[in-house]
Amino acid sequence: MKQSFMLVSAATLLGALLAVGGCSSTHTQRSAGETIDDGVITASVKAELIDNDIVDAGEVNVNTYRGVVQLSGFVDSNEEKSRATKAAQSVAGVKEVRNDLKVQGTNVADRSTGDVVDDAALTAKVKTALIDDELTKAAEINVETRQGVVQLAGFVNTDAERDRATVVAHSVAGVKSVRNDLQIKPKS
Repeated sequence: MKQSFMLVSAATLLGALLAVGGCSSTHTQRSAGETIDDGVITASVKAELIDNDIVDAGEVNVNTYRGVVQLSGFVDSNEEKSRATKAAQSVAGVKEVRNDLKVQGTNVADRSTGDVVDDAALTAKVKTALIDDELTKAAEINVETRQGVVQLAGFVNTDAERDRATVVAHSVAGVKSVRNDLQIKPKS
């Protein structure tokens, strides 16, 4: 009886270890804890951007992977870009900030409704093309467009995925140029 109890205990322990091992992270996948931590960092950075008087938080995308924060989108000035970096750096848990914000002098308020609608439609077309492409992981890619310039941002696994996203975005009619700011997922 004692022996069978020890076998059951050993089997239970082995099962628990395997389950925990299944929750561990790899180079291209985060553990559940890392995913939650990154979500908290992203939310905290967004809150800091909202509280900033210079930064238009609605124009800044925030992606976080293992504590590395990427800022992307289009802003109106170098000061806005710089302030966004400082806001992100002030958040606990941020290991590094990669500021891929593009300064494009046209103020959002100065753009015509037609321009905004055209850019939104182009963004939707690029996102759809990324979803339809079997080689890209569209869920990991943010797409922003301003004046026909498409920006791709986020974290992907390989250079091949990064390059493929550029090809797909360029293939969409109406795209003037593509700025690929996709980052390769950092190793832990």
